[in-house]
Amino acid sequence: MKPSTSRITICRRCSARICWALTTANGRRQPVDAEPTAKGNLAVMQGADGVLYVRSVTAARPEIRPGEWQAMPHHATCDSPPPRRSSDTGQGRQG
Repeated sequence: MKPSTSRITICRRCSARICWALTTANGRRQPVDAEPTAKGNLAVMQGADGVLYVRSVTAARPEIRPGEWQAMPHHATCDSPPPRRSSDTGQGRQG
């Protein structure tokens, strides 16, 4: 199963097609690749509320259930390096 096109957006850093999903563990938003892959370590499904939910595929729960598709976290496949954080500590300023 693939996500509906209304759920697909574009990564601002690498322009890849991604979906945002809520993790079942803690409800945080996580970007996942929109294209399903057998190499993925995530299982994604659309809930009855229309929201995408994601869970980790683990040794304890390795099966992909009906209605789920296997995907990669986008952080693992993004071609662009993460944004640089400012390392300004205030040293060297005059004023």
